[in-house]
Amino acid sequence: MTTNPAASGSALNAARRTEDLRRLGDAPEIDLLIIGGGVTGTGAALDAAARGLRTVLVERHDLAFGTSRWSSKLVHGGLRYLSSGRIGLAHESAVERGIVFATTAPHLVRPLPQLVPLLPPLGRVEQVAIRAGYAAGDILRRAAGTPAATLPRARRVAAAEALRLAPTLRRAGLRGGLQAWDGQLVDDARLVVALARTAAAHGATVLTRVEAVEATGDGALLRDTRTGETLSVRARAVVNATGVWADQVDPSIRLRPSRGTHLVFDAAAFGGLTAALTVPVPGSFGRFVFAFPAPHGRVYLGLTDEDAPGPIPDEPHATEGEIDFLLDTVNRTLREPLTRADIRGSFAGLRPLLRTEDGSTADISREHAVLRAPNGIVTIVGGKLTTYRRMAQDVVDAAVADAGLTALPCSTHRLPLVGAIGGAARDCLDAPPILIDRYGSEAPALQAAAERRADLARPVAPGMDVTAAEFAFAVSHEGALEPADLLDRRTRIGLVPEDREAALPAAEAAFDHSHTVG
Repeated sequence: MTTNPAASGSALNAARRTEDLRRLGDAPEIDLLIIGGGVTGTGAALDAAARGLRTVLVERHDLAFGTSRWSSKLVHGGLRYLSSGRIGLAHESAVERGIVFATTAPHLVRPLPQLVPLLPPLGRVEQVAIRAGYAAGDILRRAAGTPAATLPRARRVAAAEALRLAPTLRRAGLRGGLQAWDGQLVDDARLVVALARTAAAHGATVLTRVEAVEATGDGALLRDTRTGETLSVRARAVVNATGVWADQVDPSIRLRPSRGTHLVFDAAAFGGLTAALTVPVPGSFGRFVFAFPAPHGRVYLGLTDEDAPGPIPDEPHATEGEIDFLLDTVNRTLREPLTRADIRGSFAGLRPLLRTEDGSTADISREHAVLRAPNGIVTIVGGKLTTYRRMAQDVVDAAVADAGLTALPCSTHRLPLVGAIGGAARDCLDAPPILIDRYGSEAPALQAAAERRADLARPVAPGMDVTAAEFAFAVSHEGALEPADLLDRRTRIGLVPEDREAALPAAEAAFDHSHTVG
């Protein structure tokens, strides 16, 4: 596959934001206003702009500020939905996973082996059920057109292979493991940034730190949170893509948020884990805890699924009960139990699930829904990271139909994002693999900048795998406006408080204009 030719014009930065606000003030009549800068909102902005609509996206914080950065970073085939008979949803997930791998973001996704260790007390019935599920996953993969060369077939592995993939497994009683494959994102927030930049390259106006103070189906009062200035925009259609905050834009919506929590460990705590260690949750069917390798020499352990009633915080936090649950579950499989002293950090996100009259949040459908408010706003809620593109297509289809807009058909299934590159072309890039994983076809530009400037080649803190060039690129091209954007979203340094503190001076220095890349 080749690189995306639309990379020119994709740079987001403070200067472009100022100019875009000025132009919007001069011409405030637009086709589509999208509220929310997560994966669904940016996906919708790209979809709409590619259809030829004059599109404006506003986000009151930063790109990927909410749920979109708190996921498990998996692009999965929907295997868990088969157990409840939701074949359509499972197939949709598998199809969308294949599109990410083949077209939209091959540089940001990689195959990840999943390993269920065959250890007591995993019984024969559970083992048969898991193997049947993995076989069904292979059928889904083939039906979606994803080749085995991309995601190999599921199989049973010997104990030696299980230990190679997960070296800290208990050896006593280990009978091998069941292995399947799925997709893992380098980072979910980087996917959102790539979507926003690609939308900008196709003509969308992407404005962070701009909130919709008042919104109806035909426009909104916008406020620049950096200056306090306001601007009225008239739109032929308005999309609410604010996730767990959707009912603040449309009070007619009833949400039941669910919290999913992960713990962060040094990779050394898992001895060089190279697979997603997948541990069945005792007393449940089809529910697992995962430990999987992550950037910056870390391992993430998740995932919980707990009711999260009450006011929605900007940044959710793990509870003591969730921490105990995750440790207790994974420790069933490890030679040396992990303790709280091994935890380097944690993160939690809220899923925007539609409220139902009964049932736990683990049982509420992950299907998305397009809703129309009495005041004309079109809202998209539910769903999951993997199916963001289809969610965006459906909500833009609805907005176009409701407003009678003239638009091209959806084309995002064949649109590569900025940086997209794969196959032999990826192998020919002149840049370190770690940069290619994060920036794809743009990696050589960062490498060249670091070679020209010694100050840009330095790590942002001792022992870290992020350079000053990456911070500078985030400021000049990826819309970072504040140090927190660099630490908590363009990179995930901030997930470990000690690392965040160490890298903060470099993040502050990145806003010195002399550090610009490109």
